[in-house]
Amino acid sequence: MAKILKLNAISPLAEPYFEGYEYSDSVTSPDGIMVRSAAMADYAVNDNLVAVARAGAGTNNIPVADYAKKGIVVFNTPGANANAVKELVICELFLGGRKITDAIDWAKTLKGEGENVSKLVEKGKGKFVGHEIMGKTLGVIGLGAIGIKVANAAAALGMNVISSDPFLSVKNAVMLDPSVKLVADREEIYEKADFITVHVPLTPDTREMFNKETFAKMKDGAVLINNSRGELVNIDAVIEALESGKLERYITDFPSDNLIGVKNAICVPHLGASTPEAEDNCAVMAASQLKDYIENGNIVNSVNYPAVCLPRGGKQRLCVHHLTAESALTEIIKEVEALGAKVENMQNAAKGDYSYLVCNLSKEINAAGLKKIAGVKGVIRVRAL
Repeated sequence: MAKILKLNAISPLAEPYFEGYEYSDSVTSPDGIMVRSAAMADYAVNDNLVAVARAGAGTNNIPVADYAKKGIVVFNTPGANANAVKELVICELFLGGRKITDAIDWAKTLKGEGENVSKLVEKGKGKFVGHEIMGKTLGVIGLGAIGIKVANAAAALGMNVISSDPFLSVKNAVMLDPSVKLVADREEIYEKADFITVHVPLTPDTREMFNKETFAKMKDGAVLINNSRGELVNIDAVIEALESGKLERYITDFPSDNLIGVKNAICVPHLGASTPEAEDNCAVMAASQLKDYIENGNIVNSVNYPAVCLPRGGKQRLCVHHLTAESALTEIIKEVEALGAKVENMQNAAKGDYSYLVCNLSKEINAAGLKKIAGVKGVIRVRAL
């Protein structure tokens, strides 16, 4: 019986996927782990662990590279929380155009004024005049699951939407509203957009992609919305841009100590995926992917190993993690055949330094034979299902 450890509270909708498993927050020596936000850098990995499923898109809390070296597959759930984040971004577009949060804070100060409240409201509301988003230009940087939804929703609200993503997939391109204009790079967005929303992962290339030089290229009074990662923005530069009026608003789902309280900075406490619907969707996707990998060796939505899916067949399924640079595939197949088994069908794919092979065999290979395959140069891990 496979054992799955919960490192966080996970939606109960995941439970049916692990029927017949030992599934709880007290499991020891797990085969798989379900996690949301728990920091795993210091988690003591046992020899049984084959996969970690993150019920969410970001995997910054998981030592992905270290796990790849050990043949531990890390899954995430891209798109499962996309609608929740999209709805928050649309809300933030209105917050960026209208001085809603300032006005609400001011209205709270009228408590105790009794019958004078309505008069004070009419007298004071002029301080909070904003502007509509209809007809304004929105720049969407990153057209993944969330960016596509944001672009389409904004277009439906009457905004002129321009977007940029050098890695735009064919699937997402087809989903994009025809009115959304694709531009070659981000420079055009910086120059033309009244609002900018960013939906890219945090990488060495995107860290502090919004900085003093970037803000200098933007229109005066632009609004920047960041629901991806706080580190995409240089905080000192954004504060300077807010103080000078270069930015009218900076709205982020990632508050920091030096940003909280800054005029025209709206700090949302990481609410992007904080809906029961998003949590359910993420849990179901994560559980489904983890179960399929444990039982069938198939990989979908892994951040450290390639996608490989093969229908079950033969007498035994062999799953092998190996180093791409070692070109181990030929030697693995030779070893299989030397053990008297034939490969009925197979898939092998690479993702950077790491490759993954799944093949259906005509006969079962015993433990001694599997040990020989594990001894092939470049092989990281071998499983037989």
